[in-house]
Amino acid sequence: MVTAELAVCLPVLVLVLAFAVSVVSAVDRRARVQDAAAEAARAFARADPAAALRLARMAAPGVVLSVARSGSDVRVTATERMPLLASWLPGVTLSAHAVAALEPGTDQPDGAPVVPP
Repeated sequence: MVTAELAVCLPVLVLVLAFAVSVVSAVDRRARVQDAAAEAARAFARADPAAALRLARMAAPGVVLSVARSGSDVRVTATERMPLLASWLPGVTLSAHAVAALEPGTDQPDGAPVVPP
């Protein structure tokens, strides 16, 4: 009897374990996306978009940045799509925002350019 119960429960336990590992991985990726947004915001505030892209890609490869300036601040939104269990299953979109004050003497245009992946 124990063998039959184990045979029924084992696939469920494996699925629960795989889902738990995916959730931990998503939390880690969310922290990386937040780091990418923060690094990019600081670099854009210094008027260095090349460094912003490089730093964001180092923090979270595959991240997509959206940059907007409002007054004396730069707002960066970083997003990334991540599958939870398998690439063919629905995933989650991880997003993070960061704001940095423009450095004195930088002349950046207003607007919301989108940085391609």
